[in-house]
Amino acid sequence: MKLTKTLLFSLAMLLFVITGCSNGKVDLGEKIEVDKRIGNENEYEEFKEITDSKQVQKVKDILDEIDWENAKVDMERPADYNFLFQFKSDKMSAKAVLYEIWISPNKDKVEVVRGDNQYVQLNEEDSTNLFEILTGEKLSDL
Repeated sequence: MKLTKTLLFSLAMLLFVITGCSNGKVDLGEKIEVDKRIGNENEYEEFKEITDSKQVQKVKDILDEIDWENAKVDMERPADYNFLFQFKSDKMSAKAVLYEIWISPNKDKVEVVRGDNQYVQLNEEDSTNLFEILTGEKLSDL
C-alpha cells in the first residue's frame, strides 16, 4: 500500500514538473521570409529568413497589437521590403498574406501595408523593433 502511494505521489509530481515547464505555446514551425527591393524598380531579392520562434512571435505581437486602417494606398515607390509568414510543415495550410514595408524619409518610422487594403504607420518604437528583427539592421543607421 505504501509503495502504491509513493508511486502515485511520484507520478503526480512528475506531471506537475512537466506541466510547469511548458510555456503553453506550440512551435508551429513558422518562419518569416524577407525580401529586399533592388534598384528603383519593383524587383526583389531574397534577403533574410527568420526561423527563431521568439523573433517570429515578436513580429506577430507587433502586427497584432496595432490598429490597421482599411484603406487602399497608392505609394510613390515600391516597398523597400516585403515579407511573408510561412509554415515549414505541409500538414498545415494557411493563406499567406504579403506585408510590404516603406521606410519614412526621416528614417524613424515604417509604414506597413498588409494584403491589398490594410495600412498603418507604426510609432517609432514598434518601427525600430520590427525593422531590426526583419533586417538585422538599426533603422536609425540607414
